[in-house]
Amino acid sequence: MALTLGDVDKLARLSRLTLTETERNNMLSELNHIFELVEKMQSVNTDGVEPMAHPHELALRMRTDSVTETDQHSAIQACAPLVNKDLYLVPKVIE
Repeated sequence: MALTLGDVDKLARLSRLTLTETERNNMLSELNHIFELVEKMQSVNTDGVEPMAHPHELALRMRTDSVTETDQHSAIQACAPLVNKDLYLVPKVIE
């Protein structure tokens, strides 16, 4: 699928870009090159290839799930002007 200068103009307009004639031609060339690469990748036979989440075999570092912080919500809420049932109360600003 090859793009035309009309397609580049439409993409530029949708992207709110103003391109010079040289930029339009460069963009056309670069986008068509990207589409050529995509077509090449789509032509590769991937039957029997298992999908991967990451290209490298990595083992995730696991750590114990332990509490490292103490409950300090009472101390944090002590400086608030109004608190009710652990919720901050604020004045109504929208009628």
